[in-house]
Amino acid sequence: MNKHLIAVALATASLTLTSCADESTAQSAPTAQHQPIDVAKVIVKPVQSWHTYTTRLESPQEVALMPRVSGVIDSIEFNEGDLVNKGDVLFQLDNRSFTAKVASLEAQVNSAKAALEQAISEATRAVRLTQRKAISTEQAQARTSTLRQREAQLAALQAQLTSAQLDLEFTSVVSPIDGIISRANITKGNNILAGQSVLTSIVSNEKMYAYFDIDERTWNSSFNDVSAASRQPVVMQKVGQDDFAYSGYINFIDNQINAATGTLRVRAVFADNSGQLRAGSFARIKLAANAITETVIVPDRAIGTDLKNRFVLTVGENNVLQYKLVTVGERYGSLRAITAGLTEGDVIAVNGPARVGPGMPISPNTVTIDTSGIAFTLGNSNNQLVAKQ
Repeated sequence: MNKHLIAVALATASLTLTSCADESTAQSAPTAQHQPIDVAKVIVKPVQSWHTYTTRLESPQEVALMPRVSGVIDSIEFNEGDLVNKGDVLFQLDNRSFTAKVASLEAQVNSAKAALEQAISEATRAVRLTQRKAISTEQAQARTSTLRQREAQLAALQAQLTSAQLDLEFTSVVSPIDGIISRANITKGNNILAGQSVLTSIVSNEKMYAYFDIDERTWNSSFNDVSAASRQPVVMQKVGQDDFAYSGYINFIDNQINAATGTLRVRAVFADNSGQLRAGSFARIKLAANAITETVIVPDRAIGTDLKNRFVLTVGENNVLQYKLVTVGERYGSLRAITAGLTEGDVIAVNGPARVGPGMPISPNTVTIDTSGIAFTLGNSNNQLVAKQ
């Protein structure tokens, strides 16, 4: 009897210890923690498609300066690389021979004027004498002929004098335009030839042109209603810059499609009051299509690449990430348009698949997609592309 009671007591004690151990183990097991991930609801914005083209800037006016008379350079009147104005004297030629020629012709003109005055006097007297029949008709006609010869001689000498005065004026080589002057190709003391020697070059810097070619399909689908008079806005980025900081507009559209390339040549003009644009610079041009559409916008970093596919991770039931194939559109700063795959109200992992993958439960941290400082359409009041791209 005592042995039976002892066995029951030992069994009861064993069950009690086992129950306590199980309860202790359950209390010590940690709760599973999900990874915190930034998520955001996609935004829908009215956007215009951007088209990008490459070009090199051209000056509206560029002059290869050549002399209009031959001679020897006496002095150079500019600093290389300076801004020059129309009419500024740039090169001065030795003008002594030109001055002497002008003086000689002036003397000949004065002599011809005196001879003409005498011929006029004799012709007038011949008319009176003829009326009194004091001289023959032949003598009167001879005096009239002499008068005409003196008039022609004077006219010829005056033309030669005008030409010589112009040549003397051209010994001062002046700038024909406002712009930036290059270096002097020919220095003081050298002989130069009229219309052959290139003294220097001058490039206008008040504004710059950018020519680029738009393919026929893009032009017909996005810009068919654009004309030079509509001043279609464009923005430009120089090499080494992150922003499209320069605003301009289209001011020329060619009159035909290039049949060989299937493109249309257009020109944008950029005012350069700050002197930061230089002819020959490589640049990228962006212009926006006129059509505006409501489009889903997400951060560009939210988009992942899976072989040939582009995808985003959306937040589904129970905060489990889901794989969504998408079709991407234009980029707007740090954001990207999604043309297919997402709809308004979808919630995405804003940092993309960097640390997570589809099927993974997460702890969502809701944030807002920042669109400040990004232009999705043309500006309002001034019709300019106003934001960084």
